[in-house]
Amino acid sequence: MKPTMLFAIIMLTVIVLITSFDLQIASVAPIDIPPEMSGNVLYVCPVDSPSWDAFANAVRPFTKYITIMFFFAMMVLLFHWGWALYQNLLKDKLDEKSFKNAWTFTKFLFWAGVIVSIAIATPNHFRRVHLTGANGEYILCEANTPGARAVRSDAVHR
Repeated sequence: MKPTMLFAIIMLTVIVLITSFDLQIASVAPIDIPPEMSGNVLYVCPVDSPSWDAFANAVRPFTKYITIMFFFAMMVLLFHWGWALYQNLLKDKLDEKSFKNAWTFTKFLFWAGVIVSIAIATPNHFRRVHLTGANGEYILCEANTPGARAVRSDAVHR
């Protein structure tokens, strides 16, 4: 396995583990709330990546067209694989060179799909909330996230 691929796999694994177990480099003391309010409070943080969200919001109106182009490329890819398989069946032998372009196109389409999906649906997109009587953009977060504040749950809307 190539070292860059191994590095990518290790980094992905580390990122998944860190986010799954809510690990942080610097510990932040959680917000202390009275026990009688514990079931009625949500924690929100202001959006701290306006450029990333601005890009995602600018691209979002074109989601339908991007999806159409992606599935068009996917169908062309399937025809390419099918044609290569058909040519190999006619020759009655496996010619690996005929699959080289199809495999390259497959890798390109996969990573393009991943990058576009990340660009369109940022993590903040799924956590974004609106607060009654407050201006600005907020996301749901944990009690120990830097910048978090406790808000009554009935003031938080999707």
